[in-house]
Amino acid sequence: MYSNVSIRGCVSMYSNVGAIKEISGVLSEINDPLLIEDLLGCLLTKNELKEIAGRWELVKLLEKGYSQRKVAHELSMSLCKITRGSKELKKRNSAFKKVLYEYLSI
Repeated sequence: MYSNVSIRGCVSMYSNVGAIKEISGVLSEINDPLLIEDLLGCLLTKNELKEIAGRWELVKLLEKGYSQRKVAHELSMSLCKITRGSKELKKRNSAFKKVLYEYLSI
């Protein structure tokens, strides 16, 4: 069974929050992008990787000023999915914004 649990401000549907916290900690300690890429390939299906990559791209485009409709067209995604990314970017203390600006220098 899933339960609504807040993980640092993102409401999620996780059955095992401890595992999410553990993997987050492990990933933060790995200083090898290729190892992280391999690990993600082991953990996630091709479709899950595609979904994550698409969400990452849409957030970057939104932050660069692209309209939601332009992002939908560019990435062949539904406006619903893009609206969710947009809402996450607008949140106070957005993790997306922090990562984009601190780690990608957008």
